[in-house]
Amino acid sequence: MAADTTTGRRSYEAARRRRAELLQAIQSFEQAVAAPAGGPAWRERVRRRLRALRDQLAEHMVVTEGPDGLYAELLEHAPRLDRPVAGLVAEHQTLVVRADSLARWLRPDREVERVRQRAGDLLSALSRHRQRGADLVYEAYAMDIGGET
Repeated sequence: MAADTTTGRRSYEAARRRRAELLQAIQSFEQAVAAPAGGPAWRERVRRRLRALRDQLAEHMVVTEGPDGLYAELLEHAPRLDRPVAGLVAEHQTLVVRADSLARWLRPDREVERVRQRAGDLLSALSRHRQRGADLVYEAYAMDIGGET
């Protein structure tokens, strides 16, 4: 196996692992938001899970956007996908801003239903991003990056 093929495979495997870890963080956050909202413990749990989600999103960005990351490898293999890759990179920044905004917005005076609505908006955006990323990898390589359920 050539060195660049090995590097490419490593970036794919790293992205696949991060994808699974990001999904776990998303699901943990979703569970925290959906739990009964009795008292301040609920907000603190949501805040902790949101922080963990934000950390996983940052790691996801490193393994996809880095110079040896999945997107660089993908563009080397399929340069025609430059525009969709740029869209995913832009989405990363939007997702970070949304997560950080929700973290700042999550205060005791906020109604639980509004918190859940904004959290749901973030979760929907994350789901769409994951779908577009999986579709892009499939389009480039005709392989599934992982349909964890």
